[in-house]
Amino acid sequence: MYDKKEIEKITEAYKEWQEKTNKILSKTPERKTQFETLSGLPINRLYTPLDIQQSNYIDDIGFPGQYPYTRGVQNTMHRGRIWTMRQYAGFGSAEDTNRRFRYLLEQGQTGLSVAFDLPTQIGYNSDHPLALGEVGKVGVAIDSVRDMEILFDQIPLDQVSTSMTINSPAAILTAMYLAIAEKSGVTAEKLRGTIQNDVLKEYIARGTYIFPPKPALRLTVDIIKYCAKNMPQWNSISISGYHMREAGCTAVQEVAFTLANGIAYVDSVIQSGLKVDEFAPRLSFFFSSHIDFFEEIAKYRAARRLWAKIMRERFKAQDPRSWMLRYHVQTAGCSLTAQQPLLNILRTGFEALSAVLGGCQSLHTNSYDEALALPSEQAVQIALRTQQIIAYEIGVTETVDPLAGSYYVEYLTDKIEAEAQDYINRITDMGGMIPAIESGYIQEEIAHSAYEYQKKVESKERIVVGVNKFQVSEPPPSGLLKVDMTVADKQIERLALLRRERDNQAVIASLDKIKRAAEREDVNLMPPILEAVKAEATLGEICDALREVFGEYIGGTSY
Repeated sequence: MYDKKEIEKITEAYKEWQEKTNKILSKTPERKTQFETLSGLPINRLYTPLDIQQSNYIDDIGFPGQYPYTRGVQNTMHRGRIWTMRQYAGFGSAEDTNRRFRYLLEQGQTGLSVAFDLPTQIGYNSDHPLALGEVGKVGVAIDSVRDMEILFDQIPLDQVSTSMTINSPAAILTAMYLAIAEKSGVTAEKLRGTIQNDVLKEYIARGTYIFPPKPALRLTVDIIKYCAKNMPQWNSISISGYHMREAGCTAVQEVAFTLANGIAYVDSVIQSGLKVDEFAPRLSFFFSSHIDFFEEIAKYRAARRLWAKIMRERFKAQDPRSWMLRYHVQTAGCSLTAQQPLLNILRTGFEALSAVLGGCQSLHTNSYDEALALPSEQAVQIALRTQQIIAYEIGVTETVDPLAGSYYVEYLTDKIEAEAQDYINRITDMGGMIPAIESGYIQEEIAHSAYEYQKKVESKERIVVGVNKFQVSEPPPSGLLKVDMTVADKQIERLALLRRERDNQAVIASLDKIKRAAEREDVNLMPPILEAVKAEATLGEICDALREVFGEYIGGTSY
């Protein structure tokens, strides 16, 4: 980026500056002996053109909307269109969550994001013994297509973008969404949104798996193939680094492991018979926005550039849309503190700002009370208003990628890309992400990073305000949201009514079709699952039919 003579001049001037600075430091030392990012990348005292002299503007930074997309996937980014504002929501019954959805839409939210309760996530009906005490607690309980219809009551599905955080039973929830849309007169072609459908990270960091990896991956591929043919505006997967970051991985590891999972999915779909450009434009990603402001901005820029290279060079994708890393961001839940919870408003604001400056397409801002309970209406309103202030008041959306050219940001972008690529090379040498997961390598890397971070907090090497410094005596929290304990009873009653009213012979026949399809690897499971959903088979019944064929994966063992 700079000619040889200019570099020589800067080098000489930098040496003079260092000499003067060293004299000052002999009298007034810096705050600490070592500065580093959350990922452990060392931070220099000063960054200059010398730190990015190997960078080529056209090849490495370029222009927004052009390969390698370092500066964003659209030419005008947020000048043209503000990111989709989503607030992840779900608790209690479908009626409870529907009320929250309509409240958020009234407040100016532009996309829905559904949180499902734990029994739904692991494929059990609300009346299953293992669901006891968990119904409606960390998300909404969805047992059948009737619940899904209530969940989206009075919400026009052709006018709203819906994201569903569901993985192992993703095919079933997608089918339910398709069924209620069809019933309301909205065709599959008009539906916009995302299904998470990322099972690999479940084995790494989240744990809501049902089936062994191989059949689980088959289900993921079947959804991607079905959506490629029938749902052109739907993101058939959200390849998720967020949960690995919540488990303790670094920004570098988040980029590396997320993109390595993406490589595994692309490989699997290609092996199943689709060409890369037939499905890759609808792949999407999901990242955390943690508290290290500049590292997070650089992380998004590095991830975009690295994925573009992977898709063009490794998979030979020809369609520029296949090269684009489009992603949703959620601010870091693990950065929220139960101590002095109002400070979380500030943490979330800074994290949201880094997501926007990094070029996100969609954003969820956490609520200040989430370290204590599910968010209250007041808390979600503040979280949404945080996004709206960033979008409309502070000026950061007026130009594209305003931090490009910052010596520090460009250095960090290069560094994160290089270190993430090293991880991906190591994973490739192991045979890919599935062997790396099965060997425990990924989990061990994340556990080590989490341990190192916690040691720094315990030793006060890393300050967390209100936790290990600047503590205050606080009264017990008040005004927290509490889930109605009768939700489970109501869901069980609703299931009993469903079983009395539906055509049970049709349900049995549809479940038998699912089992027969599951036994054949050349059959896409989405059509028989959709048929079963329309026959009012429950989520648990469909998952049980698949369990009969696929078995279960429990703590690293298939049964």
